[in-house]
Amino acid sequence: MQMNGAIVLLVNKYKKNREEIHRIVRYLIIGGWNTLFGIGVYAILYYWLQTRVNYLILMIPANILAITNAYFSYKIFVFKTPGNYIREYLRCYLVYGGGMVLGFILMYILVSIFGLYPILAQCLCVIVSIIFSYIGHKRFSFLKEEDIKT
Repeated sequence: MQMNGAIVLLVNKYKKNREEIHRIVRYLIIGGWNTLFGIGVYAILYYWLQTRVNYLILMIPANILAITNAYFSYKIFVFKTPGNYIREYLRCYLVYGGGMVLGFILMYILVSIFGLYPILAQCLCVIVSIIFSYIGHKRFSFLKEEDIKT
């Protein structure tokens, strides 16, 4: 009997939060695309320019293109917000910048203080970054005017 009650609770919770669950699934799918896009852009730039431009410098245009791709992908397919292109684009940069700072701090704590292996620590940082970015984009980058509570 308890199993049936738990299933009913899950079904009811899903019905109440269906759009949010679909948005999270779209976010994860688009995030996967954005990751592949960013790696691909960097690989192409590196292949073309490796003898003339330092590999670290190549991260700058690669990140600009990757964040721009992420912005349009999230705007169109995930959050579906009208207008506000420049404001949302700049806010995306703030969310990604905050995520990067959080990742650096968390990486330092996990490796230097807790002694985790760096690759394992990076995997944990990626999970935290995904959650942080979703919340940041939902509540800041793509916040709709009608959702602002005064």
